[in-house]
Amino acid sequence: MAQFYSAKRRVTTRQLITVTVNDLDPFGQGVARHHGKALFITGALPGEQVEVTVTDDKRNFTQGVVKRRLNDSPERVEPRCKHFGICGGCQQQHASVALQQQAKSRALARMMGERDNPMDVDEIISGNPWGYRRRARLSLNFDLKAQTLQMGFRKANDKTLVNIQQCPILVPQLEALLGPLRQCLSELKAVRRLGHVELVLADSGPLMVLRHLSPLENADRQKLEQFSHSAGLALFLAPDSERVDSLGGEAPAYHSDGLRLSFSPRDFIQVNDEVNQQMVARAIEWLDVQPTDRVLDLFCGMGNFTLPLAKRAASVVGVEGVAALVEKGEYNARHNSLKNVTFFHENLEEDVTRQPWAAQGFDKILLDPARAGAPGVMQHIINLAPQRVVYVSCNPATLARDSDALLSAGYQIRRLAMLDMFPHTGHLESMALFERI
Repeated sequence: MAQFYSAKRRVTTRQLITVTVNDLDPFGQGVARHHGKALFITGALPGEQVEVTVTDDKRNFTQGVVKRRLNDSPERVEPRCKHFGICGGCQQQHASVALQQQAKSRALARMMGERDNPMDVDEIISGNPWGYRRRARLSLNFDLKAQTLQMGFRKANDKTLVNIQQCPILVPQLEALLGPLRQCLSELKAVRRLGHVELVLADSGPLMVLRHLSPLENADRQKLEQFSHSAGLALFLAPDSERVDSLGGEAPAYHSDGLRLSFSPRDFIQVNDEVNQQMVARAIEWLDVQPTDRVLDLFCGMGNFTLPLAKRAASVVGVEGVAALVEKGEYNARHNSLKNVTFFHENLEEDVTRQPWAAQGFDKILLDPARAGAPGVMQHIINLAPQRVVYVSCNPATLARDSDALLSAGYQIRRLAMLDMFPHTGHLESMALFERI
């Protein structure tokens, strides 16, 4: 057989270098400089000298992993979770909470400022860094070789399931369910046909949503109901991606600003209750809501900000692109006897300023978009010309992009806060106050 040489086929060896780390990025990677490029190092912290194996050498940056640490940063701590470094859920448990918050604040300041002139971050809004997560979705997989049910989260950059035994960022009530829940699900006849399980802590207690890929036999349903009673949780079954059937327990709800907000098991709610409470309070404070104000809440969901705003303003309009959340917002307004708030289901990419409810204008606007931000909405906000705008963001890159439109229209950023909504992870949330000059 003839063999042909290919110029593209070459053998490369992984380069080993020694560097000193000078920064931490929001994803828990140490940052150093090597040959004029940023070198991102998994597992390294600022102040540490490390031997690094280069894993990827790009044109503008390099990536590597620690081969050996020559010294330890004083900010290095022992991870609480035995799955850290394998499970992809957390990236920063090896760093002190103070260092995590500093790194995220610096990243936000750089992204919101100019290249050599980072913007000041006025405040870090944070809560308990452990036991904060009141919602989690756990994948399920039946290991045919081991004949056991795996339940957990995916590895970092990998679809492999990590069969978790603990999760210290879950609220204690949910973490305590992990062992008993795995045992219960393992005993079901449908154990090979389970998709995932969602755990949520409502004010009334925990609830569970089980996604099953084929109909459950009566014996399985009875086992699940017995487990829900013994564990004190509300049980919901999801035979498909659209439907959720309740098998007992009251409708879930949480309280915010003295209001009771009901939600459906699959509705989006902020997973960090403590930070959410502070975030809502700070947004109200920054907007300086007065009894004569008309306020607009865009991407309002089921009223997390809308209803607290309605307690203080003359009138509030909540606009949301998901019809089911609009219905939930209307229900929550009625339940809390708030008659000065109205909800509308609209495509927020269209010009909402032409709607009848926008004819009187608004004094203040709040928006809380998804990760993609709100590029199609910024000009509409500018046309409405509110005195103040509060932008709540789960992606600093899109916040920075969308801010440019407001700044160009004569607004100034008066306040900027980093929200430590997800300690030990790479998620960076923030909020900014814009005021018309």
